[in-house]
Amino acid sequence: MSNQFFSRLSQNYIEILDDDEYYDITIEVGEDPNVKIFRAHMIILCYRSPFLRRTISSRNNNNDIIAHIKLPNVSPEIFQIILKGTILLNEQEPSEILKVLIAADELLLQELVDYLQGYLIKKKSGWMEQYFELIYQTGFQSNSLLALQQYCTNFMAKFPEKIFKSLDFTSLSEKSLLSLIKRDDLQMKEIEIWEHVLKWGLEKNPTLFPDPTTWSDNDFEIMENTLQHYLPLIRFFSLSSDEFIQKVHPYKKLLNHQLYEELLNSYLNSSSEPNDNILLPRYRNIDVIIDSRIVNLNIVSLISRWIDKKDTESKYAYARELYLPYIFKLLLRGSQDGFTPKKFHELCDDKLCTVTFIKIKGTEEIIGGYNPSIWKSSDEYGKTKDSFIFSFKNKDNFKDPILSYIKDTNRALYYHKRFGPTFDSDLLLCVGEKDGLKEYNVFGCKQRSYEKNIRDEEGIFTIEDYEIFQMIKKEDVVSLIG
Repeated sequence: MSNQFFSRLSQNYIEILDDDEYYDITIEVGEDPNVKIFRAHMIILCYRSPFLRRTISSRNNNNDIIAHIKLPNVSPEIFQIILKGTILLNEQEPSEILKVLIAADELLLQELVDYLQGYLIKKKSGWMEQYFELIYQTGFQSNSLLALQQYCTNFMAKFPEKIFKSLDFTSLSEKSLLSLIKRDDLQMKEIEIWEHVLKWGLEKNPTLFPDPTTWSDNDFEIMENTLQHYLPLIRFFSLSSDEFIQKVHPYKKLLNHQLYEELLNSYLNSSSEPNDNILLPRYRNIDVIIDSRIVNLNIVSLISRWIDKKDTESKYAYARELYLPYIFKLLLRGSQDGFTPKKFHELCDDKLCTVTFIKIKGTEEIIGGYNPSIWKSSDEYGKTKDSFIFSFKNKDNFKDPILSYIKDTNRALYYHKRFGPTFDSDLLLCVGEKDGLKEYNVFGCKQRSYEKNIRDEEGIFTIEDYEIFQMIKKEDVVSLIG
């Protein structure tokens, strides 16, 4: 009985909307030549829409006079849908749904606004990409369309090249540009971000010539004022030395003097010390680089630089653009494959170019080593001149790592069936007994064949987990696939 009652009540409500006799308000919707007048009821409209409630209450009409309001921005067809409160989304073109959304936003129908935003994002993302400029302009014209704004910002961060084809970058609002260049996952080179920010600033100041060598001090001041909120968000330390001298140096008067001097020193003086406020490089194209529970891409980038001997002396290496020329192929993870020498040799022997990451139990400390050769089960030392070992205080503190290169190349590695990845006594994992099937029970770091001790305390430690990856150059992966 209750279901039938509410069904009948809903029908009564629809009939009230169509009533031409007892209405007390008229609503003129649309613009010439597409104008229509709706007859409605104040009490329904006031409870349906906060906007209409405010509009109606602001008019001093006598009770015996029919109120009249105008909504020129809403078409009669769209208003009919909103007035009835029903829309068959599957039968509507996405463009029509967007029009309903815009009208619902104007009428402050937040529940409908939230629902339609979610529907478009989940069900019509392909159409939204095709008409991204329209979606962008719509989303940022109202503070209520937060879901559309977030969709646009995420899309721009992930596919910036599509944006530059479908949307004039210089038309971005200040709020949108700010939210975009704040992101760590903006998929653009930092030099490109800098160039586009400059382009955006020039568009806002059409009297300035593009060539900064022609600018007066007043011109620089004008541009600095325009970009004052954006300059601190550019990751200038991520740029290469060539990019810095060619693309930043001509605009040095835009930058804080202290920042510029530190930038200059970072490229010219390897012993200069970074401050703690440097923004880290953005994460770009990170999906297939590494699957690790121990390290992040910043550490992966540093390891790759050390292998290729790029910026190894610079204390700013961690701040440069992420250097990711390798794919890290997981060979072994202790927490899933076990902590035995037997499993290590089964999965890692005869694999060229491996890196080991060890997380020490009870701390966040990470230690490890790079082996440019192979691992074997034979009882002998391995020779190599390019191996190194390292340590980081934790996953997120990679500014002061310890890097230790091999000094005695004849004892760079040690092979044995009871040993795991072992870099002489400087970093070793092994089973003390003769049974290699048991789990590691001896761990040590005692400096001998490498330049530095990678831990403050020499001697034993215990591990929480360890991972071993084979490093493969990206072009080799591409050639294999091709």
